Amino acid sequence: MTDSKQTPDVDVPAWDVALANLAKEEFDKKGAPLTLDDFTDLAKEYTIRLDDIMVTMFEMVIAGEWQYEGEQRIERNTLNELYVGGRLHAKDLEPFSGGWRPQD
Repeated sequence: MTDSKQTPDVDVPAWDVALANLAKEEFDKKGAPLTLDDFTDLAKEYTIRLDDIMVTMFEMVIAGEWQYEGEQRIERNTLNELYVGGRLHAKDLEPFSGGWRPQD
C-alpha cells in the first residue's frame, strides 16, 4: 500500500531566521541603522561568525526585507562575487560601511 499523504509546501527563507531576529532586535534597541561595526560586535558577543550574520543580511536585502543604505548596491551577483569558497571575508565587507535597516 502506498502512502498518499502529501507534504504541504513550506516557505523556507534563504537566510538564518535566528540571525535575522537578532539583527532586528539590535536595530530596535539601537533605534538607528546598523553598521558593520554593530554586526562585528554582535558576532563577538554571541560567538557567531561575522560572515554568517552578513550572508543573512545580504539575503534579506536581496529579498527586500531589509535595506542597505550605502554606496554599494546589493544584488544576487554582489553576494555571489563575494561568497568565494563558501565564506565572506572581513576585507570584502569593508566597502559596505553604510547602514542596514528593516524595509519600511
